[in-house]
Amino acid sequence: MTLYARFAAHLDAALDVLVAAGDLPAGLERRAVTVEPPRDVTHGDLATNAAMVLAKPAGTNPRALAEKIAAELEKLDEVSAVSVAGPGFINLTLTDDTWRGELDEILLAEGEYGRSALGAGATVNVEYVSANPTGPMHMGHCRGAVVGDALATLLEFVGHKVVREYYVNDAGGQVDVLARSAHLRYREALGETIEIPEGLYPGEYLKPVGAKLAAEHGDRFVGKPEEKWLAPFRKEAVAAMLVMIKADLALLGIHHDLFSSEAELQAAGKPEAAEAWLRARDLVYDGVLEAPKGETSEDWEPVELPLFRSTQFGDDQDRPIKKSNGQWTYFGADLAYHFQKAQSADQLIDIWGADHAGTVKRIVAAVQALTGGKTRFDVKLVQMVRLLRAGEPVKMSKRSGNFVTLADVVNEVGKDVVRFTMLTRKADAQMDFDFAKVVEASKDNPVFYVNYAHARIASLHRKAAEAGISCPSADLSLLDTEELALVKLAAQFPRVVEGAALAREPHRIAFYLYDLSAALHALWNVGNDRPERRFLLADQPQLTCARLFLARGVGQIIRNGLGLMGVEAVQEMH
Repeated sequence: MTLYARFAAHLDAALDVLVAAGDLPAGLERRAVTVEPPRDVTHGDLATNAAMVLAKPAGTNPRALAEKIAAELEKLDEVSAVSVAGPGFINLTLTDDTWRGELDEILLAEGEYGRSALGAGATVNVEYVSANPTGPMHMGHCRGAVVGDALATLLEFVGHKVVREYYVNDAGGQVDVLARSAHLRYREALGETIEIPEGLYPGEYLKPVGAKLAAEHGDRFVGKPEEKWLAPFRKEAVAAMLVMIKADLALLGIHHDLFSSEAELQAAGKPEAAEAWLRARDLVYDGVLEAPKGETSEDWEPVELPLFRSTQFGDDQDRPIKKSNGQWTYFGADLAYHFQKAQSADQLIDIWGADHAGTVKRIVAAVQALTGGKTRFDVKLVQMVRLLRAGEPVKMSKRSGNFVTLADVVNEVGKDVVRFTMLTRKADAQMDFDFAKVVEASKDNPVFYVNYAHARIASLHRKAAEAGISCPSADLSLLDTEELALVKLAAQFPRVVEGAALAREPHRIAFYLYDLSAALHALWNVGNDRPERRFLLADQPQLTCARLFLARGVGQIIRNGLGLMGVEAVQEMH
């Protein structure tokens, strides 16, 4: 049990004592009670809002209740001081030995430090990337791919069962465009000189697809009407694109558990089943939409369509699930897809590009209707990434036709740089990815700064070994207040992890690692002016061992955090 969890249990026990003594009524809801670091470090090590939360339902004064809770907490051997602040906040200062003990916990738990059972085994379906299968991955897909993958790893770390899913949009018109583009490359592979008209995909990535189709079919589809070849070319082109997409994602260390096909979903009658389920509950009805704003009666022909009652769930209008030609709308197909996902998951998460913001409200309404509000559903919007090179926009890729491929970027700067950089800002904030800055050796580059902290620690241990200093154990009582401040920050890792998982925000891990690394660098740099503060003191092996243990604990936290981000901690930097 980590320190924050342990003190939450101590607080619960103190509250139980007050209940037994009649100072608090039994059965009060405690979920809003927290134990966390105070905003001002001068107030102590931990703070709780217990009295503020419980006083009103208990019918008592928060300050008076805080004094009673504080009296119980003062009895703990791990606590050196307790104070009540303001209207009833309780601040605790812990003994130095308590923090030394937490450093021992970090070193003992190693890669498991920060893992929790918060998720209680609940299954979470995380759907991310889901790019149209019409070409290689580009940097427009990269950020959502990294955010989704890091979030899935984070949720697993806190005790969820996670299904990583990719929804293959292979039933829309864009797949017909792909098939027509592949047919052109097929004819080219058979020796014909082609021109790619506007509206088809011009990228050279379709040349191998065309060559494979030519080798497989010969000239049997040359000069034939589209209805003869569209379906088989569509199927084979999508399959080829998925192979390419999986290979591109693998460059980022991303592997999905499940690839669900929209075409298969529709062929299996899932949208019809979802519609029938909703009609049986009067959540779909046949109606006529109002004319769009600005349209006159002469421009608008009202048509009766099956409409989902999304206004019952907070949307601003009811939404059609079918078009006037009988085909499913994007929303109708998505509704059926989420219905399918909800059958085998307790929670759903979609990672979408910010350009889909307008459809969030309706799909949230649909999931609420389809699950009776029992399934938690989050849509995380991810903003686009602007690619720069020394401040100038990056030119497009000839191979892709009109975008920069993910593979080109990963091959230039490396998987770990790409993944880390994608998590250095909140997902819904705009991001610039400058090829020069992401590899820059400066404090302003979080990728470098965190890696440098870990490399420094690894170098420290190598130098200690070269100096003949062996540390099978250490006297941690030699660590002073300055050094224990670093332990206090390292010990926040478990609560940062749980907070990031609850908020579905993996970027919090990157922010925390930057702060932890900055604290390590600051402590390290003190030794530049004060030699006695250096981590490695050859003439003081016991003190050196204590500081080596401190550095090892911080290095472990950095590795654990980077692991959640899908990034490997470096051992040395050149």
